[in-house]
Amino acid sequence: MKPEIPKGTRDFSSTQVARRNYIFNTIKHSFELFGFQPIETPSFENSDTLMGKYGEEGDRLIFKILNSGDYMKVNSKYGIEINNFIVEIYRNLIGRIKNDTKSNIEKNFELIVRQYKYVFKSINDFGAELIFNELNKSDRRKRIIDKIIEFNSNPNLREDNFEHYFSVLKRSSISKISNYILSALYKNSKFLSSELSEKALRYDLTVPFARYVVQHQNEITFPFKRYQIQPVWRADKPQKGRYREFYQCDADVVGSKSLWQEVEFVQLYDGVFSKLNIKGTTIKINNRKILSGIAEVIGAKDKLIDFTVALDKLDKIGKDGVTAEMISKGISEEAINKVQPLFDFTGTNTDKLNSLKTMLATSEEGMRGVKELEFVISNIEKLGLKTAILELDVTLARGLNYYTGAIFEVAAPKEVKLGSIGGGGRYDDLTGIFGLKDVSGVGISFGLDRIYLVMEELGLFETVELPKPKVLFLNFNEEQSLQKVQAIAELRANGIKSELYPDVAKSNNQQKKQWKYVDKRAIEYVVTDVEGDKFMFKNCETREQNLLTISEIIKKIE
Repeated sequence: MKPEIPKGTRDFSSTQVARRNYIFNTIKHSFELFGFQPIETPSFENSDTLMGKYGEEGDRLIFKILNSGDYMKVNSKYGIEINNFIVEIYRNLIGRIKNDTKSNIEKNFELIVRQYKYVFKSINDFGAELIFNELNKSDRRKRIIDKIIEFNSNPNLREDNFEHYFSVLKRSSISKISNYILSALYKNSKFLSSELSEKALRYDLTVPFARYVVQHQNEITFPFKRYQIQPVWRADKPQKGRYREFYQCDADVVGSKSLWQEVEFVQLYDGVFSKLNIKGTTIKINNRKILSGIAEVIGAKDKLIDFTVALDKLDKIGKDGVTAEMISKGISEEAINKVQPLFDFTGTNTDKLNSLKTMLATSEEGMRGVKELEFVISNIEKLGLKTAILELDVTLARGLNYYTGAIFEVAAPKEVKLGSIGGGGRYDDLTGIFGLKDVSGVGISFGLDRIYLVMEELGLFETVELPKPKVLFLNFNEEQSLQKVQAIAELRANGIKSELYPDVAKSNNQQKKQWKYVDKRAIEYVVTDVEGDKFMFKNCETREQNLLTISEIIKKIE
């Protein structure tokens, strides 16, 4: 069998793991520097926790988990129940057809089947209704009645052999119908969700975090600042920078409506990317209230989602493409003409804010959004940023089902052609879906995998080293192995990474192999031989050799 991994997943080499850990550690250090506390949530959640929180497209991308991981048990359970159900219907029809006509049986077939519908309440309402509808399809109804008439007219059928013939009928016609209905059940998404899959792999970290806040609200001190670095899964089409299994690095604050949190998140983005030496990132910012205000003043308030989804594609499909999409969604040409200035929004952030004040003068909600943005932008200008650029982008419209205030998206430096490497925003009532009302939150996420690609393309991994021993004890003499292992234990106790080459060299070629190992791993110091309580200690860079005690080696390395 050819070894393979599922599409959208990856193996990571030691070098890649070291580089990823470098990014993780940089982000983690910055999170803690800003006062965020770590939490973790399970890899999978109850389906009800996740479904319906990401919109239709998001729900489609959620990986569902079969109950108990055993499809065959579920198949067997419902297969038997469906089979027994149909057997009861056949028995009823056989009894009736002895004293009734075929036309009356056909007329009353639906009533007869409905009498047994209650049996399938044990599956669920979806399953019961689906089975009922499947049995009442005209071709299936005819097949069942014809089979029973054929069965009933068999001249060999007598009271003493009725069960024998009925068992033959069960093995043929009834089992075929049962299997067909079972297959139809499994194709029904509602039945599949409720009966075969009660759990799902998490799609993101934000919804599980909202569930966590509600479930642990009595243990949390608000405002609660948390960070979370864990993998998530999406049944998406794999492409560059997009995978089915990937890590998210999230930081959120819940329990505070202060706009200083938005200011801090801009600083946090700037701090992380500066430490990673990714210069020239653009932190794009907008506000959900501004988008609502624009839709209101152009007379497209009822088309808010369609309007903003189209507007968000401006950099991908251009003015003409956005205009065509808006028209296709039923937005009038008059409304589109009013929004034309947004297509050419230029100037400084202050210029853009002034233009928005003019455009949104009649929208109360829109003006609230302008004031919120003005607070964040003006304070960032006073505080300054290290390497990032803050840019007001009125076409930014990510996650409208999610966000209620500020919206963030981070673009990679212009020389790297890649999508966003971070994003987030303000959500005023995400915990409300789990019963905890009026808890405002704001958060951002770092796209680890895309950050990795940016750093790789810009050649920023040169200083990231693989974990390796500071000292390698070569193994040329088996009689010295124990003494070397004892020395290694003492070095490790002093925090010095060290190890013994495991295989004893019994020839010159095997000794050369150990020296090649030293070169390939770029190990700084080696120990070759032992004389009494001293070790032949060599600096591989300077070629200097000294006979030293283990205490002297520790001092020399320190």
